[in-house]
Amino acid sequence: MNAMDAGPSLREVITDALRYWEPRRWLYNLLLAAVVGGEFIAAWPTSRTFVTFDGLLALFLLAVLANVAYSTVYVADVFIQLSGFHAKRAAWRRVLLVVGFAFAAILTHFFASGIWRPA
Repeated sequence: MNAMDAGPSLREVITDALRYWEPRRWLYNLLLAAVVGGEFIAAWPTSRTFVTFDGLLALFLLAVLANVAYSTVYVADVFIQLSGFHAKRAAWRRVLLVVGFAFAAILTHFFASGIWRPA
C-alpha cells in the first residue's frame, strides 16, 4: 500500500469539514433565533417577565450550548470522509444539514416553550 492509496490526510479532512460547516453556522443560529423569537412573541405577555439579567444569562448559556451541539456535526462529517463513502459526502452533508437543523429547531421550540409557557 503506497501513500496514494491512503486517501486524504486527517488534516485535509478536518480542513474540508471546517470549510463546509462554519459558513453554515450563521444559518443555524439565525434559524434558532427565529424559533426563540417566535416562541417569545407567542407567549407574550408572560414572556416579558423573562427579560431580566438572569434570563438573558440563561439565554446566552443556551445559545452557547446550541453551538456546542452544532460542533458535533464534525464527528459525523470526519467519519464519513474517512470511510468508503467519501465520494458521496455531498449528499451525506445535505442529509446532516437538514436533519441537524430540524432537530435543533424542534429542541429549541420545546426549550423555549417550556421557559415561557410553563404548564
